[in-house]
Amino acid sequence: MIDRLDRLSECLAKALTFLAGVFLVCMMLLACANMVFRAMWAPIQGTFELMGFMGAVVAAFSLAFSQRQKSHIAVGLLLNRFPQAVQRMTDALTSLISCLFFIFCGLETTKWAAFLVQTGELSETLQIIYHPFVFATATGCFALSFVLCVDTLKILTARKVQ
Repeated sequence: MIDRLDRLSECLAKALTFLAGVFLVCMMLLACANMVFRAMWAPIQGTFELMGFMGAVVAAFSLAFSQRQKSHIAVGLLLNRFPQAVQRMTDALTSLISCLFFIFCGLETTKWAAFLVQTGELSETLQIIYHPFVFATATGCFALSFVLCVDTLKILTARKVQ
């Protein structure tokens, strides 16, 4: 069961990372186009706004993959001196608390996006709906919490966490 969850978390993380890459390429193309248009004629309206929205999606969609690859900063100077069992339980507790935190973040972000839908709020410059970007950010938080939950289960069942 844990192996299936692990494969699912891997597929989810890779899919979201692929989408993050697509958004990053769009950001690069928009930035380059804005520079060219600014030099030749006039800048593209709303570039800053779109870059912010897409940047949030890139960051959120990259979280799960980053956790799976353990590409974040971890400080283990003090923890490495404790017995292996204490290290495992500390890792499990840290993963569980982080999982709960990102579930909370995802829920609150989803509530905010639902509020934006309800009120019909539009972006300031382009006057476009932007709640899809907020929902996407919540999705990134939920994906990270899923990966953290799987990590917690792997630690508690003594399976190797990448």
